[in-house]
Amino acid sequence: MMLTRLFTLSILLLSITPATWAYDLLYTAKIDPETKLARVELALSGKSIPSKLTINLSSGRYKDLKSTDPLEVKGDKAVWRPKGRQAKLSYSFVIDNQRSNGGYDSRITEDWAILRSDKLIAPISATSRGRSNARLKLDMPKGWSSALPYPKIENNLYRLSDPKRRFVRPKGWMIVGKIGSRQDIIAGTETRISGPKDQNIHRQDILAFLNWNLPELKKIFPLFPDHLLIVTADDPMWRGGLSGTRSLFMHADRPLISGNRTSSMIHELVHVGTGIHGDDRSDWIVEGLAEFYSLEILRRTGGISEDRYREAMDKLARWGKKAPSLLVRRSSGPVTARAAVVMLELDNEIRKASGGKASIDNVARELASTRGEVTLERFRELSEQAAGQPIKTLAVENLTDEGR
Repeated sequence: MMLTRLFTLSILLLSITPATWAYDLLYTAKIDPETKLARVELALSGKSIPSKLTINLSSGRYKDLKSTDPLEVKGDKAVWRPKGRQAKLSYSFVIDNQRSNGGYDSRITEDWAILRSDKLIAPISATSRGRSNARLKLDMPKGWSSALPYPKIENNLYRLSDPKRRFVRPKGWMIVGKIGSRQDIIAGTETRISGPKDQNIHRQDILAFLNWNLPELKKIFPLFPDHLLIVTADDPMWRGGLSGTRSLFMHADRPLISGNRTSSMIHELVHVGTGIHGDDRSDWIVEGLAEFYSLEILRRTGGISEDRYREAMDKLARWGKKAPSLLVRRSSGPVTARAAVVMLELDNEIRKASGGKASIDNVARELASTRGEVTLERFRELSEQAAGQPIKTLAVENLTDEGR
């Protein structure tokens, strides 16, 4: 009886303590199209606010840091030591960011702005005992609206969440300004397509495409986010696709299905669903899975025929011959093509070894359940668990031409 009471008390304390220690964290971002800056403020309040916050300034886009509490800026790092029960820090964020190829992955005009919220709010590590009750408030010109992959409390005020972090920062793509949106609930995911008004954006076509393919994708990734934002725009934005947390950006000119039958949209959705990244020699796993499923999902939903599927894989195999090794830091086009074919071979080997009871879906689902970094060793381990025996496809000699 005594042990039972002690156990019950410990559970009660565990459930109460986070709520007792929790503090409020309000981010406010004032978007100014004239200066092309966002003035950002972090406001902490509560009985147990963090005692120390270390802010990463290495991107060079954070300027003019100010606080009434001790703040030390040294090189690419700032250390903020809040005092009392309330504290504020502010800085200016440079919104425009142009890539080496000339396109923008962050841009503000007089009518709209597209950027990553995890760039807007600088990377921060905090020393604290409790979890933050975090919100993001946007202050914008009259007539502007906003879209983020978070639940809205009221106009331009969003509740943030991240179960893995005590100090919560917003993550993923966002768009503000004179924008148009279409939304639907697809397989349980609140889905929104947003882009600047008066641009040639096929919002309803994208929604229809997702209604067709997202349910099949969610069978593989049941932990797919319950909020999804797809931001799209024309030039001068980068002419490609970029995934983010619960979100992605896709240039308005990108086709939903390319001439080679792959789909950039599904490719980026796989990144959203898995949430994985590779180590120094495993980026091919991340990109290969996304490219493999960009074809496989279309095959399963009837978007392409079996003949077109095989034809597309043959083309990827020919392109992949230009990649002498998959074990490289960054997966280029030929590396990704070769990796997609390896995924098909791996799928076939797992299905054959397991008598059809398992497939590459089991491996991808397990990776998505843990997210984070993936290594070749981990990928091989999960594949062998699914197959029930050693896997030949992932032998190093099959992943590189060296020594052949």
